[in-house]
Amino acid sequence: MDQFEIVITEEYANNRIDKALTTVNPDWSRTQVQQWLKDGLVLVGGVQVKPNYKVKQGDTIIVDEPVPEELDVIAEDLNLDIIYEDKDVLVVNKPRGMVVHPAPGHSTGTVVNGLMHHCKDLSGINGVLRPGIVHRTDKDTSGLLMVAKNDQAHVSLVDQLVAKSVTRVYQAFVHGHIPHDNGTIDAPIGRDQRDRQSMAIVDKGKHAVTHFKVLERFGGNYTLVECRLETGRTHQIRVHMKYIGYPLVGDPKYGPKKTLEFGGQVLHAGTLGFNHPTTGEYMEFTSPPPEDFQALVDKVRKGVDKTEE
Repeated sequence: MDQFEIVITEEYANNRIDKALTTVNPDWSRTQVQQWLKDGLVLVGGVQVKPNYKVKQGDTIIVDEPVPEELDVIAEDLNLDIIYEDKDVLVVNKPRGMVVHPAPGHSTGTVVNGLMHHCKDLSGINGVLRPGIVHRTDKDTSGLLMVAKNDQAHVSLVDQLVAKSVTRVYQAFVHGHIPHDNGTIDAPIGRDQRDRQSMAIVDKGKHAVTHFKVLERFGGNYTLVECRLETGRTHQIRVHMKYIGYPLVGDPKYGPKKTLEFGGQVLHAGTLGFNHPTTGEYMEFTSPPPEDFQALVDKVRKGVDKTEE
């Protein structure tokens, strides 16, 4: 570890400690400092404090900056579909069936493994197994992901997610006939108490909002919808659509047992927009549904009379 001793001057007094430290040392991000505070690596007068502690003139702060761990993720040439890249960010079009980052049972073949081969510069905020990863999609959800190539970009993108200013629009193929053209699902999501591997609508869950719009109806059997995320909870679209009675086709966890064969939920992250971390310019990217998604919809379209719009 590298140790730093910082004495707070009048200029920095009365600020939160995380803000004060990142102002003193711009190479540190607030996310990093907050984690160091939690880990007891930042002491004020020899005492551990919380991130909201307001520093006082004369405070002596000792910071033990951890030495970055060497990544033990295997770099693999996975021929990732990179649709945009600059020195700060890149946007990946993830195929269905690919896991985003290494986890038990998935140590290779992930987006992160491919990123490690593609570029050496990735943010380290999320640790050695998730370098650059700002947000995730499920294994069997295809589509767009934004990746941070440095810590400053990472903090900016996370702040935008928290502020709900990131555009995330998905296409989903669901069971049933949704009678109304659009709507909003506002229902809290948390861990399912009966099945800890699943999420559910629970009273004390995290605030979750999904806006949906019907794109096409297929008899009384299926509906193609566009879902726009306002929040980004685990399995949000899958849980919300099940909650209102229209579970995703092919969803092994939240869908019906009798469903169309697809090998996973029919869900695609087709539009992603955010403000560039350095320039502030709004950037938006689109990706059409993959061939297998489109082929399934076309098959249903041909086999089922579409209802009147």
